[in-house]
Amino acid sequence: MEVNQQARCRELAKSSSFYSTVYSEIEEVGWDHLVRAGGDLSFLIFRVLDKKGRVHVMEIQLDKAYPRVPPMVSADVPYIFNLKWSMNSRLKNLVQQFEKHLEKLQGFWSTLDEIDRSLQIVDSKQASRAIPSRQIHVMSLDLGLEVQLITLVRITVVVRLSTACA
Repeated sequence: MEVNQQARCRELAKSSSFYSTVYSEIEEVGWDHLVRAGGDLSFLIFRVLDKKGRVHVMEIQLDKAYPRVPPMVSADVPYIFNLKWSMNSRLKNLVQQFEKHLEKLQGFWSTLDEIDRSLQIVDSKQASRAIPSRQIHVMSLDLGLEVQLITLVRITVVVRLSTACA
């Protein structure tokens, strides 16, 4: 029985350390950026503004071995960045890498914003910053419009007919 209690105490100490670490790292990022946290703090959602004031949501999944095991990240972006992680990395480093990634996508999103503002989008509620395509209505045609990220410097707009008259 004594061996089981020692193992349980070690497990509680590990989880206590995990909670303490995550809690202090959320404080570093700022509680105002935290949208949601799972009860066990293994799932976090942060809100990050880009330079144009657009809101982006980043979801972070933490392993119980965090920070030895890097977090898994998903976000409302067309592609996710390559996370650089070490034992000394913290959540604020992850948020900073995400912010740099958002900077690279500013031209892309400005183009999408201009399309959304200037053209009649067929299903504007489905438009997402992660999806580089829009379906637009022109006279009696619905056209598919796709903004391709060929490089981070050049953006190409491709127009393809997707459906004929309604």
